[in-house]
Amino acid sequence: MLSFDLKPGPLRVLALGAHSDDIEIGCGGTLLSLLESRPGTSVDWVVFSAAADREQEARASASAFLSQAASHTVRIGGFRDGFLPYDGGAVKEFFETLKRDIQPDIVFTHRLEDRHQDHRLLSELTWNTFRDHVILEYEIPKYEGDLGHPNVFVPLEPRICDAKIALLMKYFGTQRSKRWFTEDLFAGLMRLRGIEAGLADGGAEGFYARKLRWNEAAVD
Repeated sequence: MLSFDLKPGPLRVLALGAHSDDIEIGCGGTLLSLLESRPGTSVDWVVFSAAADREQEARASASAFLSQAASHTVRIGGFRDGFLPYDGGAVKEFFETLKRDIQPDIVFTHRLEDRHQDHRLLSELTWNTFRDHVILEYEIPKYEGDLGHPNVFVPLEPRICDAKIALLMKYFGTQRSKRWFTEDLFAGLMRLRGIEAGLADGGAEGFYARKLRWNEAAVD
């Protein structure tokens, strides 16, 4: 399996999520691993829709996941869950403020083919806004059964997988009553992606890369 490495040293990461638990589910393990292995890395964490209790959960969870970041910002938008495409102009303006404020090395966002309308819009606007950046689209398991075939895999040690699941279950009490929000679902998907990544044990998170440029001069 072919592997590429990011540039050495600290990174500036932009993580985008439509809802309060999306970033954690989609790339939480990758962020935990990245922050541990690359001291000095900073993260801009942006959630577009999180009202009332869900905003409190989002901020508490982000603080826990980003505890090893050199610095971080957490932004919570005031958009209505499920209605992001119908507030498209305002969401686009929000993206424009991110573009002015942040120059990330890597962007995590939703998958373009995700059947949730909020997720799709964020992915489309990510590509529209951050055109010259490394963008990795993460996946969210759900009732619609719209999981695909990732082409980028980030291996995760078992302890990182366990930490991700523990933090999800700890901070998102409003979600624990949902039939899909279970430890075995999160563990099963990471183990499946681990198998696809060629790992004998442990797990992985899968991502979709639409466009990457191989800069040979930067490869040791």
